Amino acid sequence: MQNRRWNIWKSLLQPWQQSSTRACTLLVVLPAYAGISLQNQPTDTKSQVISQQPKTVEVTLVSYAVTKEAYSKIIPLFTQKWKKEHNQDVNFQQSYGGSGTQARAVIDGLEADLVTLALGLDVDKIQKAGLINPGWEKKAPNNAIVTRSAVVLVTRPGNPKKIRDWADLSQPGVSIITANPKTSGGARWNFLALWGSVVKTGGDEAKARDFVTKVYKNVAVLPKDARESSDTFYKRNQGDVLLNYENEEILAKLKGESNLPSVLPQVNISIDNPVAVVDKVVDKRGTREVAEAFVKFLFTPEAQREFAKVGFRPVNSTVGQETQKQFPKISNFYTVKDLGGWDAVQKKFFDDGTIFDQIQGSR
Repeated sequence: MQNRRWNIWKSLLQPWQQSSTRACTLLVVLPAYAGISLQNQPTDTKSQVISQQPKTVEVTLVSYAVTKEAYSKIIPLFTQKWKKEHNQDVNFQQSYGGSGTQARAVIDGLEADLVTLALGLDVDKIQKAGLINPGWEKKAPNNAIVTRSAVVLVTRPGNPKKIRDWADLSQPGVSIITANPKTSGGARWNFLALWGSVVKTGGDEAKARDFVTKVYKNVAVLPKDARESSDTFYKRNQGDVLLNYENEEILAKLKGESNLPSVLPQVNISIDNPVAVVDKVVDKRGTREVAEAFVKFLFTPEAQREFAKVGFRPVNSTVGQETQKQFPKISNFYTVKDLGGWDAVQKKFFDDGTIFDQIQGSR
């Protein structure tokens, strides 16, 4: 048991230890609690359950890296509201990292009351592990999609390759940076955006496959995740164009970390980011009421404004109206459901031996 806990802890710390320049991709704030500890803990399950006191409740939020800035503002708003209404303090333990890595950590024993991840597929994996009840999408507003984003094409100063839309990525001599969709959730969104740029504008799947194959022949390297892709483009100065999240590019500009031009294609995929309560954990720890209240709070104007401030497209209609100038309208904004849903997409494109592997084999 102790060795298993240490392996989970080590897997979370490893990306941070590898390079100080990547420390921003992972923040883990996890004191000894609920089965994740560096201390010797008894194996009795009951002893691992946090004792929730009448005046204090503790919940653990596990999320993907780029949401940290938003939650640093949203959590205090919620705790103040909860204290006023229930006369109870809420202590949040937080863990941030790559979405797929976070999902695996939860499956392997990281006891999260709440998960907010980059794609529904990662929440589905936790559900299939028996930790989240089926039908989680229907237990929160907006089918549990709490924020949206899109794919942008970031270019070099002056856009020397004259990248105006998806079609330009297939031209000879264009060097593209995007992560590997076999290992990166963000890269799966990029792949689906490329595919959808054809099939959602009247092209058939043969044309889509031909186009995507040409694009991947222009991909210089396939980093393992979105953060490494950004480092390759910005810090190592490789590539003519980077496929990136719109919210990441907005936040980089707000922080003064990027002044590069970017293109927002008008045929684009809605990068839908879900939230879910981890049923098995909240029932064990007695935190369901506060966890479900936090999920509902994320859809309020107060929380949605904080998401919008760091580049996420809000799903609340009031905040959507307020931020129209910040987020240009996308004329053809489709979802993963329009491509069959995550289960079908995974089996068709990303399972071993399927379309992505076949495209890679033809490079």
